[in-house]
Amino acid sequence: MTAFSRPDAVIARAHSLRAARVAPFLAMDVMSAATAKERSGSHVIHMEVGQPSGPAPRAVIAAARHALDGGRLPYTEALGLAALRERIARHYRETYGVTVAPERVVVTTGSSAGFVLAFLSLFDAGARVAVPEPGYPAYRSILNALDLVPVPLRLHAEDRFAPTGEGVRALHATGPLCGLLVMSPANPSGTVIAPDRLADLARTARELGISFISDEIYHGLAYGVPTDTALRTAPDAVIINSFSKTWSMTGWRVGWMVVPEALVRPIERLAQNLYISAPYLSQVAALAAFDAVEEVEATRAGYGANREILLDAFPRLGLGRMHPADGAFYLYADVSALTDDAAAFCRRMLDEAGVAATPGLDFDPVEGGHHVRFSFAGSAEDCGEAVARLRVWLA
Repeated sequence: MTAFSRPDAVIARAHSLRAARVAPFLAMDVMSAATAKERSGSHVIHMEVGQPSGPAPRAVIAAARHALDGGRLPYTEALGLAALRERIARHYRETYGVTVAPERVVVTTGSSAGFVLAFLSLFDAGARVAVPEPGYPAYRSILNALDLVPVPLRLHAEDRFAPTGEGVRALHATGPLCGLLVMSPANPSGTVIAPDRLADLARTARELGISFISDEIYHGLAYGVPTDTALRTAPDAVIINSFSKTWSMTGWRVGWMVVPEALVRPIERLAQNLYISAPYLSQVAALAAFDAVEEVEATRAGYGANREILLDAFPRLGLGRMHPADGAFYLYADVSALTDDAAAFCRRMLDEAGVAATPGLDFDPVEGGHHVRFSFAGSAEDCGEAVARLRVWLA
């Protein structure tokens, strides 16, 4: 199997069939290839991974240093530090005007653990869960690893690549669904689901009797459009969020869930056994993140400027057909005018231009061969340099 491509068949049984069902995370494969190229002395512009290039806010780092000076980094309760759970609940009141009991907040080891806990607590083996396509690839992989069935919910340009209640009903008619997972702002498209559309999706899930999971990890990163939590119209939704993106804390591995009261104890039991607790140091640091308003806004403004650089330049490079980029920090570009093999295109782009980006197969096994995702979470200088390199390479 070559880099940046999907396996065609289950590989030899050196491990479980469950593990074989989990596809490679191509963005991470590209990052590995780019890092190897850098080790050989090349300079690579990293646009492959959804990772902020800047550090965590100063208050976060100061809080972590203070905790380290204390000398003891203990376990916490499985659901997280009480102070952090209370602060997250306050965040919903201040940001969205939604009241959330701190007891419904679960602190997790990044959003990844949140998905595992959500899926395990909501679904039994074989349950069918609708996931957006194109969409974040780990949804499918985690579901597959847990013996659940990811059911692609195709997104369309005429709907601004946002799911619709009508589409969910049609998919449910082909085979009963147990759950619906949505993401806003979305990866890879950047699409923000409008509040009325989000309310319709929540209503549809309720009427169909299926669980509703809302991935809100990119909240706080939108450009001129409103974002709203699903909790406003779906108080029984499972919300997953993280400090990774908005607060530039990817490596700290700390996120959270807001869950219905009935799920708190089942999730607590799972968390006790699977994780014990999210890292104490990261939880203490996350508590300080909410006070870093000015730094977070400056970071978001920087992403907005990077977005404008690419939106202005890419059409002139033959990369003009893109999904909406309302939020997050990605452009999902249609490269069909340049190639019919996005994986090969990304390999050549890395090798010949020193620009790393992720082929769309990561996000869409059906149509992704014609798309490439570019992250603009780096610096303005990197975005400008990427444009300059691509201009020469594509000439």
